[in-house]
Formats: sequence, C-alpha cells, structure tokens
Amino acid sequence: MNPFITGIHHVTSGVAGAQEDIDFFTQIVGQRMVKQTILFDGDRNIYHLYYANKNAEIGTVMTSFPYKQAGIYARKGSGQVKITSYTAPESSLEFWTKHFDKHGVEHGSIETRFGQKRVRFYHPAGLEFEIVGDDSDKRAGYVTEEISDAEAVRGFHSVTMSVREVREQENFLIEGLGFRKTGEEGPYHRFEIGEGGAARTVFLIHEPDVPQGSWILGCGTVHHVAFAVANDEEAMKLKLHLEGLGYTDASEIKDRNYFHSVYVRSPGGILCEIATSDIGFATDEPMDKLGSGILLPPWFEHRRAEVIATLEPIRNPQVK
Repeated sequence: MNPFITGIHHVTSGVAGAQEDIDFFTQIVGQRMVKQTILFDGDRNIYHLYYANKNAEIGTVMTSFPYKQAGIYARKGSGQVKITSYTAPESSLEFWTKHFDKHGVEHGSIETRFGQKRVRFYHPAGLEFEIVGDDSDKRAGYVTEEISDAEAVRGFHSVTMSVREVREQENFLIEGLGFRKTGEEGPYHRFEIGEGGAARTVFLIHEPDVPQGSWILGCGTVHHVAFAVANDEEAMKLKLHLEGLGYTDASEIKDRNYFHSVYVRSPGGILCEIATSDIGFATDEPMDKLGSGILLPPWFEHRRAEVIATLEPIRNPQVK
C-alpha cells in the first residue's frame, strides 16, 4: 500500500454559464472564489474557475469549466464522479435545506448513510452535491452575508464514483492509490486513506444498469477528481507505481501553474488526477486578493487581449 496520497486535492466539472456558476458557488454554497484563469489544453478559450474554503486549502477546491458558450454538453452516466460532497456542522443541515429553498435550489431531504446525516442538492447544470454533517472537520469555512461560521462548508468530505462493476475499481483504489475498504451499505462501498473522514474518503456506488457516461470536457458532468501528493517526486513515484501495476494510461507531468499533475484513467472509467500540494494559489496574487481578476499562465500572457476578448463577461460578487 503506497504512502503517497494524502487525500482529495480538487474536483473539476463542466458547467453551463460562467456567471451562473460563480453565483452558485459563492452565494449558494458559500465558497470563496480563489482563481479566475482559463483552460490550459486544446484550442478553445474557456474559463477555468476555482473555489475553496477561507484559506484556499487543498481538499476544499472545486474547479469548473463553463462550456455553455462553446455549446459542448457531456452525457451523464456511469464511469464518472456522480456526487461531490462537502462537510458542514451537523446542526447546520436544517439551515441548508431552508437556504436552498430560499434560493430555489433543487434538493432532497436530510437522510443518513454510513452513520452521517446529509442533504443532496443540485447545481443549475445538473451536477449532484451533498452537504454532510461532520463536526470533526475543523477546517475554516468561508463566511458570507447569509452563511455564518456555524453553517459554512469546511471543504470536501468525499466523492462518489458511479461504476457498473465494483471489483476492478476497488482494486485500483486499494492497490493503485493506497485506499482501504472500510464499509458497505446497500450499493455504496466506502474507501478511506490515512485517518479517513473529511477529504480522505471515496465511495463507489454500484450502478450496473446505468450506461457509460461521456469522458469529454463538457457541460453537466464531473470531468475528474484529483488526489493530493506532496510534490513532483511523489507524483512520479505514484505514476511509476501505477504503471508497474499495469495502469499505463497515465500522462506525463503537466504544469497547471498552481500545481503539477498526472492524469490516469481508472478501470471504472473515472479520470483521476495526481496533483502536487507544494505550489498553491498565492503564486501569482496575494492570499487576500485571490480570485479578484483574470490571471493567465506565463505562456498565455502574450495573447491576453485576444483571449479575454473571447470570454463571456463575469463579475466576482465577493470583490467590492
């Protein structure tokens, strides 16, 4: 069992409109907008937006690509991250249901799974989320005019991967990434790494009759989940470990400006990223100004005017 991964690093999804997404995460979920940049791959100019907790910690970072402008829509199905779950104090779950009602956000009722209460809710693009009651998570939530510290989300609890078959994805999580299996409940299988709990948990949901979803970057699906390692050396060790097991669909190390990444396609179809934790979001703007303007990586700066002219106008409501 390898010791490289420390937990979830970030989750990346395709959404619809950019401003709609910003409003959802900053006003509804109450995360802090920490970065406005663009897609580093391909030939389309698409925003890459980042949201996190108060301190922009690894394991709290949700990122999105607004693909409505490009007219590209992904197909939901198995072989994808189905649910992204945040933690918040357990006593806040009633607040969250009322908060969702106030803002017209589709949501479920409070239910319990693996001994933890949770409430499901939905992004305007159809992405599925949960708030999980977890009083043991002491990370700093971001406070807004409507969401106090007593209710604020702390960061990720887990991701739930939809798979048609469990066994090979289970082997990948255990032998490949170093998770251990810690429980089953109905179609759900729980895996934890390190101390387990918040940001160190992955669920598989067995959905044998759900057709395979698409793998493209497009509106309406989670594209990948990233797991955190310390640095490039650890990322390379894990890449070689995965390749040695036969998971040879692993990329070279890619420079994402705020972290370095290796991507690997897991047996169940879910794209997993190995992301380093040693760079962070304050590399090109101070912590107290995160998310205040559009930032491009150095290799795009010479095209700044061209790139910005093609992007839809946006406003970060957290910048006064």
